[in-house]
Amino acid sequence: MSVVESVNIAVVRTDPWTGRLGRSGIDKRPAAGPVRFAADGVAGDAVFDRDHHGAWFQAAYAFDVEELRHWSERTGLDLVPGNAGENLTLSGVDSSAAVIGERWRIGGAVLRVTGPRTPCRVFAGFWDVPGLIKRFTEHGRTGAYLAVEQPGEITAGDPVRVLSRPAHGVAVADVFAFRARGRRELAGHVAAGLDDLPPRWRAEIAKLLPAATAADGTP
Repeated sequence: MSVVESVNIAVVRTDPWTGRLGRSGIDKRPAAGPVRFAADGVAGDAVFDRDHHGAWFQAAYAFDVEELRHWSERTGLDLVPGNAGENLTLSGVDSSAAVIGERWRIGGAVLRVTGPRTPCRVFAGFWDVPGLIKRFTEHGRTGAYLAVEQPGEITAGDPVRVLSRPAHGVAVADVFAFRARGRRELAGHVAAGLDDLPPRWRAEIAKLLPAATAADGTP
């Protein structure tokens, strides 16, 4: 069964790894009760780097508890829900395989999958793992950013129900592989999902497509 293992909100950190902003909300901890998800974000959460986070298509971030276990085994860390900076820790959901534009009902909210998370220095600093950005990128299972289509409260234990899934089949991991891992052979496939990407990311992908399709020999 696909369920919410934990709903997490930020504890503000001011550690040296927070960089130029001096503050970060990447350290998220499980909430004791229902948390409201809205178009402008998650109640009680904190976002400081508005250049890279907190847009409407990044209103929430989901990561799989199975992936936390994977990274615990490979880093020696005891990673728990919220440690990847996720608002929703999911069980029985492969969020990296979710299709761009896929819609979920969780609790009283409807969420839409918008794209992959890109690992950054703050993430690497929070875990204090050398080479984490490269390792996370090579692994390619990033979790999913979400837009909120219908605001509502979500609680740990809520089931995750898929309401709709676009036929193009372009997964979060496909977009990340094309954009961040240089998998240019995916150009034709990823192009099919452009309309379901947020405008900013759609433009970034569209710029890469002509050269990628030429190199791949795709007509």
